Amino acid sequence: MRISAKFLAAVSCVILVAFSINSCGTYTPQKNEVRIHELSDADMLNPFCYTDAGAGFMLQNIFQSLLAIDFKTLEVIPVLAESRPLVEKDSTGKLRITYKIRPEAVWDNGTPVTGNDVAFSVKVLKNPKVNNQNNKPYYEFIEDVIVDPTDPKKLTILCRETYLLAESSSGDYGIIPEYFYDPKGLMKGFTIPQLNNEKDKLAADPKISEFATDFNSEKRMREKDFILGSGAYKLAEWKTGERIILEKKKNWWGDKLENTNCYFQAYAEKLIHVTINDQTSALVSLKAGNLDVMRSIKSKDFAELPQSEKIKENFNLHTPMQLAYTYLGLNLKSPKFKDKKTRQALAHLLDIEKMIKTIKYGQAQRVIGFVHPSNIKDYNTDIKPYDYNPDATKQMLADAGWKDSNGDGVLDMMIGNERVEFTIDFSYNSGNDERKAVALMFQEEARKVGIKVNVIAQDWSVYLDNQKKHNFEMFFGAWIAAPVPNDPKQIYHSESALNEGSNYVSFGTPESDAVIDSVRVELDENKRSVLYKKLQQILHEEVSYIYLWAPSERIAIHKKYSNADASVMRPGYWDAGFKVSAQ
Repeated sequence: MRISAKFLAAVSCVILVAFSINSCGTYTPQKNEVRIHELSDADMLNPFCYTDAGAGFMLQNIFQSLLAIDFKTLEVIPVLAESRPLVEKDSTGKLRITYKIRPEAVWDNGTPVTGNDVAFSVKVLKNPKVNNQNNKPYYEFIEDVIVDPTDPKKLTILCRETYLLAESSSGDYGIIPEYFYDPKGLMKGFTIPQLNNEKDKLAADPKISEFATDFNSEKRMREKDFILGSGAYKLAEWKTGERIILEKKKNWWGDKLENTNCYFQAYAEKLIHVTINDQTSALVSLKAGNLDVMRSIKSKDFAELPQSEKIKENFNLHTPMQLAYTYLGLNLKSPKFKDKKTRQALAHLLDIEKMIKTIKYGQAQRVIGFVHPSNIKDYNTDIKPYDYNPDATKQMLADAGWKDSNGDGVLDMMIGNERVEFTIDFSYNSGNDERKAVALMFQEEARKVGIKVNVIAQDWSVYLDNQKKHNFEMFFGAWIAAPVPNDPKQIYHSESALNEGSNYVSFGTPESDAVIDSVRVELDENKRSVLYKKLQQILHEEVSYIYLWAPSERIAIHKKYSNADASVMRPGYWDAGFKVSAQ
């Protein structure tokens, strides 16, 4: 992309304003700060309602959970909890998961973090009016939280069903202080069993609504005086479209546990998330020394970075594997995509190997489903990917009833009483040239077989909102996973299409739903592997997603930092743990 000198000068001025400027107008770096590039602002800093990955990376420095995944070993480790929980079955066969919260853990007002805060957090997760529908399926298994009456730091989570993620999900949500988020005590009168079993009735309760209205409000999303966790950082500043600054708390309780694990290693005084929504401009800023960390660099640019003397001198480049996959999502509510033959035909239009070579510069591996190819046990190697085959596309479209009846070069079909031309609106997030390149390649191949594709760039917030509202025909998407067993419900179950979950494409069949329901309660790894492979086969045939690839991350981190190792855990580094080498 070409940029004029005038434009570059304007960009540089904007970047400089975001930081410290001395009397001569030159940039002066702050001590032990980390300046991290972001393509867009976080959607919010509410730990239960956010949907944007960038927000999640910031939130893990503000809020803490009972458990987390170690960035180096990928093992489940305790954070707010003293240790991993005791997991046992009661006389009825149900799981009981018992935790003890660290004695050092306190809120910013000096009061201890207790099991009551955990119980309150679960209530918030289950409040029917809180806007966290994409997260609710992960916590359906929690029946109740019982706080030990003799020790408020001890609690037991009762599970109403067997669940493959029972241990990790019982402790992987941010714990929030009850005194701060519910000063009126609106949720005190409700029990977790009530919220499980009477959610439709409780949705009309005025106290439930009053609490949710406050919790869902903009102030709880982005105003520094209304966001509080037990983590090392607090929101110091949010200037829309420019920066979000997280500032290290003074006398943070976790500093005493520095050697426990990475989540207690918080050395940076400030984490400055700099929004530059054009990657070319961001690279200019990186080379100029105005950024310290940049991730998800475009593949072409990353391949060329070693040629830059400034980059070689000042930055280390990292390419850890991402536990992620990309795809093209098709809106199954659209009558155009009702017939799976049509969807399969579209899959044959994509030359994915060519895309990996020319767009990703080989920095990716093709996938056939939601299971990462590194997971040898569960990945279905019997599935043959859809090959690039325009002739097969033409025949399958004809079989599905598409033809050019009026000779205008675009296929059409009678749908109901209306003749509908085969056009597809393909949306992607603006500023992402790789996704745009995929869209344009698909557009050209589609044109050759009589399909008109409109490529539409959308602002990130609009792009995400349209997916949640099922307001699209086709989009480029990606999902990021954690190194724990995969629960496919929130993305692939039909319930998650109806209750504002993450099944944006509205997929679901009785067979696929049954397999997903079985996966969630199967604790035997071998039996679960069979179910995973069956679900991959169903999804391959149904083509609600056209699966693309699992990418490698592409990260640049300034050499001035020590303790800045790369990880397969997104975002690929633990920024709070960076130390300036001279210190």
